[in-house]
Amino acid sequence: MDKKLLCAVLMTGMFLNAWAQPKNQKNTKAAKTEVAPTEKSAANDPVLVTIAGMPVTKSEFERVYYKNNNKATADDEKSIRDYMELFINYKLKVKEAEALKMDTSKAFTDELIGYRKQLAQPYLTDQNVNDNLIREAYDRLQKDVRASHILIKVSQDALPKDTLAAYNRIMKIRERLIKGADFAKMARDSSEDPSAKENGGDLGYFTGLQMVYPFETAAYNTKPGQISMPVRTRFGYHLIKVADVRPAVGEIHTAHIMIRVNANDPDSVKNEAKRKIFEIYNKLKSGEKFEDLAKQYSDDKGTAMNGGVLPWFGTGKMVPEFEKAAFALSKDGDYTEPVQTPYGWHIIKRLEKRGIPSFEDKKNEIKNQIMRDSRSELGKASLVARIKNENGFKENIAAKDEFIKSLDSTLANGTFNDSVALKKIKTIFTLGGKNYTTFDLAQFLAKHQTKRTGISSQAIAHSQYEHFVEDVCISHEESQLDRKYPEFHSLMNEYRDGILLFDLTDKMVWSKAVKDTTGLENFYDKNKNNYMWGERLDAVIYTCKNADVASQARKLIKKKKSDSEIAATLNKDSSLNINIKDGKFSKGDNEYIDEIAWVPGLSNDISKNNQVVFVKVNAKLAPQAKKLDEARGLITADYQNFLEKTWINELRSKYSFKVNEDVLKTLFQK
Repeated sequence: MDKKLLCAVLMTGMFLNAWAQPKNQKNTKAAKTEVAPTEKSAANDPVLVTIAGMPVTKSEFERVYYKNNNKATADDEKSIRDYMELFINYKLKVKEAEALKMDTSKAFTDELIGYRKQLAQPYLTDQNVNDNLIREAYDRLQKDVRASHILIKVSQDALPKDTLAAYNRIMKIRERLIKGADFAKMARDSSEDPSAKENGGDLGYFTGLQMVYPFETAAYNTKPGQISMPVRTRFGYHLIKVADVRPAVGEIHTAHIMIRVNANDPDSVKNEAKRKIFEIYNKLKSGEKFEDLAKQYSDDKGTAMNGGVLPWFGTGKMVPEFEKAAFALSKDGDYTEPVQTPYGWHIIKRLEKRGIPSFEDKKNEIKNQIMRDSRSELGKASLVARIKNENGFKENIAAKDEFIKSLDSTLANGTFNDSVALKKIKTIFTLGGKNYTTFDLAQFLAKHQTKRTGISSQAIAHSQYEHFVEDVCISHEESQLDRKYPEFHSLMNEYRDGILLFDLTDKMVWSKAVKDTTGLENFYDKNKNNYMWGERLDAVIYTCKNADVASQARKLIKKKKSDSEIAATLNKDSSLNINIKDGKFSKGDNEYIDEIAWVPGLSNDISKNNQVVFVKVNAKLAPQAKKLDEARGLITADYQNFLEKTWINELRSKYSFKVNEDVLKTLFQK
């Protein structure tokens, strides 16, 4: 779900699902409310609450309540009454947005159209085809394939003669390979994949959903040692030679310590990075904890504070050097020697390894990948065929061919004007009782034209005609969704209200709290005692490699050397000798601060994790109010809550609302 819409629905306490509810849901209360409102009589579906003159039926409230409280029980009176208050607030805000005509703005209507297109996608494909594709993809994930390829480029809409020429070229290459020519050499000499010059066409190991669908299918259907027939993808023609098929290595969970270095860095930087990673590696071998070293030294700030832990990954997800080293670890807890990748140096620790997750656990992830993959077109094609059949599609091929034959070179040149079709308009097909004409096709061609070379206007038009028919079919089906699927109609209403709610709340609360600096300062002045520092320590923490370094640091402190001078002196031979951190610390902020006596001066040495730590206490700070900038986030959040409550009270005074208690009680009667 879009972040904006998510914020809108969460703040009302009503999380509106982004997809239609399944038909076989177990909650009978929720399932019952999926019936279209028009199918219920007033006696069976009485008005539960009237808000700003708008009646809300019992079934409408039930649908939203049970949808967002799926663990609720029918007799949960407190939950229902609390939710009713949120529901009233929600509807009042939407009413205010409508009163301000926010629902008529172009920005709003454009945004709602965009959401509609997203929400319609699950309905605009053949689910049976998609289910088969999901299962096929999962089955392929059980194996990793290592293959090489040779590519001869040809565009998808190339002229037949150019397509044939590319096919003949790759067939000649195949004939030489079958006779014994070396595949890697042929790839370097003939392939139009730029990487082939270096890798001889070798793509390494890959698994399902990592290659374009036709290529993947050919790779999985070719036996090791064999060379496929030419395979057409959007890139051109490929020959594929499969080197190996192995059981999938599965997925691995790792942590790493990274010292970042780039290929363009000077040698001095590269050498220092290498020296540092091997110093860390030696610390690791001497018994220091991987997690502590990651937190202290790793340049991957996104993972360092979590002990270097990375997300799970499988074949083809990491750079080859990292992936190979990680999967080579034989058991949990093992770690590698320093490994160099294009991003720098790494020490990799294996945390856990597993096979491919079960079909049920992997299903949704595969589904989302397929929706972004070219194979999704198979489901769309099946849907288009069904729409044609259900809506009496009838084609006038002669009229279509006559029109396309009459086109001049302007379409290929990108200067086509659809007005030429006004001279002689003919119906080219009928769908759902509506005629679509040569002029409709001409408008589509004009809208989607670009300057093309080496292809005729007729070839372009024939290709675009198929897209035109598909667009008409999909648009027709999309226009029927509200009628055919009541849950889609309800979902669209929820999205409409959610967008209005976000925009108005942003104006009245969120942005206002950020922009209204005077109001924020006044709120802070009235409530500053709510934002207090407890007792704190103004201190400097010195983390030393050993007792000798700690002793040297103490001597330098007595000589009044600055912290930067101390670090420069002691880290001359190794950047890991001393780490210095100063600040104001509360109880619980730092384990060493919690351990020492809070009195000015130098603490005793603390030996921990093969290091020696001591603290210089500058002063003990008494409790005091935090400055606005020291707690701006918390104060702004509280100010937003204040604005929200004030606004809700204003809306409840401005608009009327009345709950029918007799109907409400039927919701929680046992």
